[in-house]
Amino acid sequence: MITSIDYYFTPQSPWAYFGHARFTKMAQASKASLRVRPVDFGRVFPISGGLPLGKRAPQRQAYRLLEMQRFSEQLAVPMNLQPDFFPVQSDAAARLIIAVDLHDGASAAMQISAALFSAVWVQQRNIADAIVLAELLADVQAQYDANTDAAIAAGVFGAPSYVLDGELFWGQDRLDFVARRLNAGD
Repeated sequence: MITSIDYYFTPQSPWAYFGHARFTKMAQASKASLRVRPVDFGRVFPISGGLPLGKRAPQRQAYRLLEMQRFSEQLAVPMNLQPDFFPVQSDAAARLIIAVDLHDGASAAMQISAALFSAVWVQQRNIADAIVLAELLADVQAQYDANTDAAIAAGVFGAPSYVLDGELFWGQDRLDFVARRLNAGD
């Protein structure tokens, strides 16, 4: 059984964008601990033999666009093949992911990573811009606020709380009741 997954990526990678949502579901289903690890591939490529996009042969650059179109269609993932802000300096965005991970955990880091991928490849926003990064964090804050509103509406008053089809269970010591309720439909 896999107990941990290290996820290495850069927030401007189209390939990481294509796989992010699918990987997120797999990681959640696996129950393994996830370590979200943004990387500076500008330092990796000289060691690994990789080349930044601008230094690749024109044929490879053209083929990359063709493959991106194919994956976008195959996976039904929206994409601007040549977004306004790409390539983009992604160090600040990577640091933001790390900060979110340290403060709020891997799940939140995956969520902000998804927002960053969408910002580059769908919304054509500049993830090197501090204002854009602040806006993306505000979007995450909006989800946090929505979660809080939903908890209030559900009658939640303490943590942890579990709501199954509208029925509230409060406290880890109620997990036996939660398990019975879950198994009642079997």
